[in-house]
Amino acid sequence: MDANSLKAFLTIVDQGSFSEAAETLHLTQPAISKRLAALETQLGTRLIDRSNREIRLTEAGTRLLPHARKILDEIHNARMALTTSADSIGGELHAIASHHIGLHHLPNWLRRYRREYPQVDLHLQFMESDAAYDQMNKRNAELAFVTLSDSMNPEFSILAQWPDPMAFVVGKEHPLATLASPSLSDLAPHPALLPDTSTATYRVVSRLFLEANLTLRPLMPTNYLETIKMMVSVGLGWSILPVSMLDNSLKVLEVPHPVTRVLGAVALSRRQLGSAAQALLQIVEQEETRPESGQ
Repeated sequence: MDANSLKAFLTIVDQGSFSEAAETLHLTQPAISKRLAALETQLGTRLIDRSNREIRLTEAGTRLLPHARKILDEIHNARMALTTSADSIGGELHAIASHHIGLHHLPNWLRRYRREYPQVDLHLQFMESDAAYDQMNKRNAELAFVTLSDSMNPEFSILAQWPDPMAFVVGKEHPLATLASPSLSDLAPHPALLPDTSTATYRVVSRLFLEANLTLRPLMPTNYLETIKMMVSVGLGWSILPVSMLDNSLKVLEVPHPVTRVLGAVALSRRQLGSAAQALLQIVEQEETRPESGQ
């Protein structure tokens, strides 16, 4: 099987359309259709059902999908084995960072990285952690810096991790701000400003309330922590935010339930990291274990 044809097949599936796949691979739509047709002819079966507007895999396409990814991963690994060298770190590096990491951790890493490895062409994307895992599955990035999850797909490897301590907070004029040591039952009647229910942060808080047999009152979910911070500061509810985000616009609540989430770097287990990715990972590990990092 030709690698270019397999790549065309996977890109069509991942992008969900022939036109977007063609744009991703810098091909014309007829060219990418031709590559898929050649693969189907070689295998003697249809891989994608073209009878609907939506891209749908046939049974054969579904069976081929994991093998196609594995084949291209092995080709990638072979290329890395031949080109990776600590003496010449360059080329392209595609990486993803969550919005929080991008604001509060990435700047320190990138200052060093650009200074020490100016020959690397770094391509960064910023998105929520769940979306980052999806993009990694599609092989659209080599590294992702995200909030780690206890339900993470076992195909991912955790390459670095560090704690991100969090605190219960309210605006300074919120009724809870007057309590010396509020309990979860004190928080329960008030709206909670939290990320979406799919996030690790929400699950941690939800579990605390469930174990205390209390009802959580989530209000206006958003995964942008800076937005949550703003809404808390003007008194719309309480929240739990990373300690690194705290300032004088917020009042920390001394709730007797310490909460810490874990941030980290992940990659697909089957894909070997290039030298540029390994160099960035080394900087991340060094920066996040320094005493002044606050971790």
